[in-house]
Amino acid sequence: MLSIAERHKYILDTLNKHGFVRIADMADELNVTRATIRKDMRFLESKQLLYRAHGSASPINPHVADVNVEVKSHINSETKHKIGVRASKLIHENDSIIVASGSTLYAFAEVLHPIGHLNVVTPSLRVSMLLSDEPDVTVLQLGGVLHGNSLSVRGEYAAQGFQNLICSKLFFGVDGIDPEFGITCATVEEATLTQKMMKSASQSIVLTDSSKIGRRGFGRICSIEDIDILITDNQLPAQIKATLEAAGVDVITV
Repeated sequence: MLSIAERHKYILDTLNKHGFVRIADMADELNVTRATIRKDMRFLESKQLLYRAHGSASPINPHVADVNVEVKSHINSETKHKIGVRASKLIHENDSIIVASGSTLYAFAEVLHPIGHLNVVTPSLRVSMLLSDEPDVTVLQLGGVLHGNSLSVRGEYAAQGFQNLICSKLFFGVDGIDPEFGITCATVEEATLTQKMMKSASQSIVLTDSSKIGRRGFGRICSIEDIDILITDNQLPAQIKATLEAAGVDVITV
């Protein structure tokens, strides 16, 4: 049986390798009780070596705040561009899509040059202004209450815009993907609008870089089983990729 120090090292090594650990998995692998692993994790958290969540732990604070979209646009910008390019290959001729708000979605919109006509429904003012210059794109800008940090509309009035719309795909970003808690964003209003958008689309496609893995926003959008495709970077931990694929998610890395 491993010593306490050896258990702690094993937990941290596994955490650094996979970006996420479950108490149940650690207990099984180390042949100890879950109570022992919880005690180990409490100690490691007191030393600021990990952050505990319900039944699991992550190497960084999993809880995220609502950050201005202009600030976000400068974070992992090259990765977001690659994700956007890959996502653009999913667009078909004469397609109708929903593009949510966020810096990764703006990077996606920047590389949208459709073959044939494209209908785009969006709550994002930035996306609308960008695509308004595309001759083969018709933009339906949703109305509603303007949220300053994201420069997008939210609220019940925005949600009403989807009552009579059917689109092939929804592309949206997230602030957190947690195997236990699901898909989240920073605000309840954005989560509610995203749920409405999902109901109006045949496919739900998440565009996000791997820094959002293991994080949790304030507003829960859905379970991981409710999304169809995840497009992210190649730093996605193998364990998380396997968990997502087991849930039926098509994972695409760039």
